[in-house]
Amino acid sequence: MKNGITRLAAVLIAGPMFSVAVANAAEWRLIGKTQASHSADHDTIVVQGPFDNFRRVKFKVTDAPLNLQRMVITYGNGERDKIDVRENIPKGGESRVIDLHGESQRSIRKIEFWYDTKSSGQGTADVTVFGMK
Repeated sequence: MKNGITRLAAVLIAGPMFSVAVANAAEWRLIGKTQASHSADHDTIVVQGPFDNFRRVKFKVTDAPLNLQRMVITYGNGERDKIDVRENIPKGGESRVIDLHGESQRSIRKIEFWYDTKSSGQGTADVTVFGMK
């Protein structure tokens, strides 16, 4: 009986710690930022590190709307992932969650993306990229 109580106590104590670890792994983390102006149609975010492994990415857009057409993600091993996005992101909005290809988490080194701004005179769209492990 004493052994069973000890195991139950260990599960009750470890349970909250385990759920905290799982919650931290599922948080969105900043990958990089840039400004998309209406005079350009292509930008690159070079990831400064830490070079974490991510399974998903999303874009947040502020200050002006953005039509995100496609992106190319370059991973740490040099492989490139070409992803058609074709999504209109409103001012203050976010893209859908984009799953990265591959069987495991991917270390991102660079994200190139092609877009057009619908702002025509509203200034630049601040683009922030987030990744989830």
